[in-house]
Amino acid sequence: MQRLVCLLLAAACLPAQEKPLDTVHRIKVEAFQNSKVMEQLAFLADLYGPRLTGSPEFAQAADWAVSRLKEYGLTNVHTEKWGPFGRAWSLESYNVEMISPRYSRLSAAPLAWSSPTNGVESGEPVYAPFESSGFDLEKNKELFEKYRAKWKGKLHGKIVLISEVHPLKPGTQPNFRRYTDADLAEMAQAPEPFRLVAKSLDDIKMPTAPEEVGKLMGHLPSAITFQLYDRYEDFIYQQGRFYSDEGVVAVIRADDRAHNDLVFAEAAGSPKSKDPLAAPTFVVTQEQYTRITRLLEDKHAPTLRINLAAKVSSTDGDGMNIIGEIRGETKPDEVVMIGAHYDSWHTGTGATDNGAGSAVMIEVMRILTAAHIKLNRTVRIGLWSGEEQGLLGSRAYVKEHFGTEAAGAARDKFDVYLNLDNGSGKIRGVYLQENDAARPLFEEAFRPFHDMGVTTVTLRNTGGTDHLSFDSVGLPGFQFIQDPLDYGSITHHSAADTYSHAVPEDLMQAAAVIASLVTDFANQEQQFPRK
Repeated sequence: MQRLVCLLLAAACLPAQEKPLDTVHRIKVEAFQNSKVMEQLAFLADLYGPRLTGSPEFAQAADWAVSRLKEYGLTNVHTEKWGPFGRAWSLESYNVEMISPRYSRLSAAPLAWSSPTNGVESGEPVYAPFESSGFDLEKNKELFEKYRAKWKGKLHGKIVLISEVHPLKPGTQPNFRRYTDADLAEMAQAPEPFRLVAKSLDDIKMPTAPEEVGKLMGHLPSAITFQLYDRYEDFIYQQGRFYSDEGVVAVIRADDRAHNDLVFAEAAGSPKSKDPLAAPTFVVTQEQYTRITRLLEDKHAPTLRINLAAKVSSTDGDGMNIIGEIRGETKPDEVVMIGAHYDSWHTGTGATDNGAGSAVMIEVMRILTAAHIKLNRTVRIGLWSGEEQGLLGSRAYVKEHFGTEAAGAARDKFDVYLNLDNGSGKIRGVYLQENDAARPLFEEAFRPFHDMGVTTVTLRNTGGTDHLSFDSVGLPGFQFIQDPLDYGSITHHSAADTYSHAVPEDLMQAAAVIASLVTDFANQEQQFPRK
């Protein structure tokens, strides 16, 4: 009897169902020998990029994705509207030049939801810098009120330089890198215990030291993280509204990331039609920005010439997500979901952020259908918009489908969500979002890919992308650990975010790994464990 009990206990500790290695082999053959992932990315980046949320370009890219998913045999393929989001904004042309004391065409990029200029405009710049206090929003509001009082009524008709001058720091890290074994071993260590007693962002005193901010951000509940996103965006919008109300000709910013002729850009102000468009706002490289400020300081005021043409709608439009499914055979009402954000910023073509993740997830669905993989649960794909403005698309999807009392049955039948959004680096593991019970499932699922570098399972949280929308309502949601490559150093939100920076072999590996995990999770006996 004792021997029987021991055997039963041992059996209970084993994975519910092992995936035959011939299934792994079929997935690898389809992912490597018949790969379409770079073809998907070429469409997303070269033809349909960039894909700013709410823009006609995003809508065209969505139509292409719907057509491609249907071509691959998915069912229930459709777009789901959410919102309203805001104005459509499409860049047509721009130019920033210094025309005296010497001519120089500046490396610049306009920020989204900037007003178009009234043709070509020129003038002398005025240096009116505002230095924020990072994520300490209350401190930022206090500082900006003082700034407003100082400069109100003094900026009309001016080209305003609003960034503090920072010394250009030489780079000490390689632009392109992969995680070493030591990096991954450190990442695998559980985070230090951290006690956070807070029900809302108002209960938190934001630290000033960068390392302390990082530690806090790693432990913030998803719901509070969303409050931080929303309030930070609102603060940026308030700044843009001030310069617009003052009637400035244009705003010029520096950016610590922007140097060596490379520029990065996000939004100048609110996309909402109830708010005025931000003044024409540009970011230029540090080298050029500091030249302009030195000339001003030396009493050799330069003359700048600017032009910005953009199509801007007068009313708010909806955002949209793209959804499709492979229907499960024996448990079709239970859902395993994969996803990636489909939107991008506007300076590059949105290849690594996040055309790569979207292309991989489309490829995963192709692999599963082309290789005729048996799936007991339904596998669903979600391609999100509005991620760059605060995970808006996935948050709206989760709220509609799982966040109401009427959605209780769908919530109970939801299994797990897997997200990909950190460039084109290959998968090295997963962040468990403090879900201890998920560890053995990922460790077992990764086993066939250990020889491809997929070994790390860490209890740590990671943020900044769409798995948080699911995690925030108690649904299992996970983001993968990926090799950084040049994502953080060169391509993220930059003009260099193009197809050329994607690594084909890494994206093929990611597609195979995720297709294999999806097969495991869709076919296991028990539902995926929740926190």
